[in-house]
Amino acid sequence: MQTDSMNVTGMQCGGCSTKISLALNALTGVEDVQVSLASGQVSVQYNEQRMSPQQLEAAVINSGFGVNGLNATNGLDPRPDACG
Repeated sequence: MQTDSMNVTGMQCGGCSTKISLALNALTGVEDVQVSLASGQVSVQYNEQRMSPQQLEAAVINSGFGVNGLNATNGLDPRPDACG
């Protein structure tokens, strides 16, 4: 098992952290997800033979959030009125 952390931008509320957690937990090979809204940190424990850090980052970005300076590219807006 591998554990990686990433800085996620655009999280505004508990709904945002739930959205990220659900997106990551839906990936094959992800064992555990911990989201800290206060720090903007997401920690993911996963099977590195079935999943890559790039795939984890893509799942967060596809959910409408930024990762370590990368921005969402799918047109979703993570503003508070877009939360949930």
